[in-house]
Parts: sequence; C-alpha cells; structure tokens
Amino acid sequence: MLRKLIALFLLISSFTIAQNTVKGYISPNLKSDWLILYRLEGTRQIFVNNTTIKKDSLYINNKIQAVGSFEITLPKNAKIGSYRATYRLEGADFVDFFYNKEDVEFIFNPDFPQQSIAFTKSKENKLYKQYLDDITVVQEKIDSIQVAFLQNKKVKLDSAYKKAYTAFNKVQSKYESESKNMLIHDFITASPRVNSETILNTSDEYLGLIKSTFFDKLDFTNKQLVNSSFLTNRILDYIFYINYADNAKEQQTLYKKTITKVLSKIDSKSYKSKIIEFLIGQFETQNNIEIIDYLFNEHYNKLPINLQNQQFKKEKEALFAAEIGRIAPDFSWSKNGQNFKLSTLNDAEKYVLVFWSTGCSHCLREIPQLHSFMKSKSNIKVVAFALEKEAFVWQQYTKANLQGWHNVLGLNKWENKTARTYNINATPSYFVLDKNKKIIAKPNEFKDVKEIINKL
Repeated sequence: MLRKLIALFLLISSFTIAQNTVKGYISPNLKSDWLILYRLEGTRQIFVNNTTIKKDSLYINNKIQAVGSFEITLPKNAKIGSYRATYRLEGADFVDFFYNKEDVEFIFNPDFPQQSIAFTKSKENKLYKQYLDDITVVQEKIDSIQVAFLQNKKVKLDSAYKKAYTAFNKVQSKYESESKNMLIHDFITASPRVNSETILNTSDEYLGLIKSTFFDKLDFTNKQLVNSSFLTNRILDYIFYINYADNAKEQQTLYKKTITKVLSKIDSKSYKSKIIEFLIGQFETQNNIEIIDYLFNEHYNKLPINLQNQQFKKEKEALFAAEIGRIAPDFSWSKNGQNFKLSTLNDAEKYVLVFWSTGCSHCLREIPQLHSFMKSKSNIKVVAFALEKEAFVWQQYTKANLQGWHNVLGLNKWENKTARTYNINATPSYFVLDKNKKIIAKPNEFKDVKEIINKL
C-alpha cells in the first residue's frame, strides 16, 4: 500500500511540475547562434529567456537538410498570451506565436519568418495559422472579383461575387466556432474585413468601405489583443497603407487625421501613451519631424504628467534638435572683442553652417573648395564651427585661409556641447539655414552643398 501511495504521489507531482517548451527549427540554418524569447505586453517586449541556436538536421520534403534548432523551457508561471522569438541583432527579425499552456513547435525560414512559419505542435497556433491562410484566400477572391468589375463594368460578376461573399462568411463562421474557449478566438473574431454584401459600383465606394469599417471589429479594451502585435499592426496598416496620398503635403495632413482617428478609439490613457510613443518611433524612421512634433504637442503632452515619460521626451528632443525644419540650436562666440550669436546674425539671406576640424583630411580638402565657391555668393554667409582639442593650429589656419567667414572655435572636439546638440559624429557636417536660422537642408558632401546653393 505504501509503495502505491508513493507511486501515486510521484505521478501527481510530475504533473504539477511539468513545464511547457518552445521548440523551433530554422531552415536554412542561421549564422546567428542565439535566440531571445519575449512576452508581448502592449508595445513592450518582456524578456522571458534566451538560448543558443544549435546545428541540427531535419527531414524536409523527404530529404535530410541542415537546420538550426533551439528549445526553451518556459517558467512555471509563464503567462498565457502572445510571445516573440527574436534571432537577429540587425533587422530585429522575429516570429510571433501564442502560448496557452501547451508545447509549441514550429519551423520557419529566417528570411521570411511570418510568411513561412509552420507549426508542428500547438493546437492553437496550428488552427490560427490555418485560419489566416484560409481567410486570406477567400478575401482575395472577393477583392479580385470586385477589381475585375471596376475595370470592366460590362462583365456580369454579381453571381460570382455573391458566391465568394458566402464562402467568406462560411470560413469565418467555421473558425469562430472551432476556436471557442481558446486564446485565439478573440484574434479570429477581430481579424476579418467588413465586405459589402453586393458588388460595389465605384472604386471610391470600395476604398471608402474599407476605411469606414476598419475599426468595426477591433476592441482596444481586449487585453489579449492589446498585449500582442495584432493591434499595433492594424494601426500601422491604417495610418501608413490604407490612407495614402500622392501629394506630400496632403499625406502629412492625412497622417494627422488618421493618428487622431486611431487615438480616439483608445480609452485607456496608459495604453494611448504607449501607442503614441510607438508611433513616434515609426515616424522617426522616416525622419518626419512635423508629425513627431504633432504627436508630442497635440497628443502626448496633453496626457496626464504621470503618463509622460520625461526621459523619452528629453531623448527625442535631443535627437531631433538639428533636423530639417527645426530652428538651428543656438550658440555664441567672440571675435575681436565682439560677441555673436547664431540666432541674431543678420548679415545674409542664407547661411551655411559647417562643423569641421583641422585634424580632418576630408575637411582640409573640402573647406578650401567651399571657401572658394562661396566668394561669389554675397547673400550667403558661412559659419564654420571647428571641433578642436586646442586652439593654436585652428588660429593659424583660419587667419591664412578663411577670411570673410564667421569662424567659431569649439574645444573638447567630439565632446563639445554644441557638437553633441547637433549630433555631430563626422566632419565635415553641413547645414543650410534660411534667414531665420531654420534648417532647410543637410548636405552630405561639398558637391551637395554646391547643388543646393545653386538652386537657392
């Protein structure tokens, strides 16, 4: 009897301490030898674990192929939700999947991770992947019929459209039914587009329906949707792809309208704060200062103070201080007993601000060329800010070669405060300013300076 009780206790204990694993195969094999697993929480990635990628082999299409493999045992307290496996430092390549107290196993191509991923274990992930494949097919069928009709309205396509529309609804209903009581159910119900019951007569009606119903099935209060990449991907689609204008000025206006629309859908101020920070990061990649300012001034700065990340604001303000469209950060200098400030210079219609150094071979080649070129540009003045460790060589060089310029000495070289404000990491670095010292261009080389100046 005692043996039976001990055996029963060990059996129960084994079930209690059992932990799930995440296992993946990467084909073709990856040069990187590491992988990090995160749990997604809003726009944040919460570290879970990391492991190495090992060389392995696997039967693929009835052939043994070299692959990379990894396996991570999840903590006992691992939360149900969306997870991300990241496997490259550059490009931030990753695969996303769901975890709901079951082992997860998959294979994918590292160059096309989301498109190629195939799950070999995990009922939830298998079903969701199959849903995405199937719903995409029937949606594309509806779209192809609609587009064909818009291209040639004489063709009778009403019957084909109705059939495709019915097929779409059947697929959606099937997967909503099969996913009941599963983690993926909320994602499946939130995924489908709203299609017209009948074929539409104009492209404006077609695109208008997509835009006007885009948020109909999206629930910004659903914690599982919020704590995944699902809603952020939808937001990116709406702002950057669904709403598009050929004209640059119109596009800026459209960005502002779509951002306002998205943020109006989010009641949680905490989540809204994170989405604004996320969008600032997206527009940072475009170097779109106008929209970044709009996000800060019209949305982020109007949130409660405790939801504004002051360090985030400070970093972004510093990062974009010297970008096109900004007023150039001010600095001062003295010459012959007279004090000057960039902001109060009033001796030209335009200015070229160049950061250079006497210890820079490129500068010693380009600065004389710039000096010669600018002699004929009486309405444009040069402010030459030299980044030096000491003054002697600079004093001798400027006296002999750079007459007629505003010459500024900046000691401490790369650690110079003004250089850091302008994010200078190479010399020469050029800025073209208008009369009010607004940055209107950032040429890369002297030849670019010439081209820009000749067009002014």
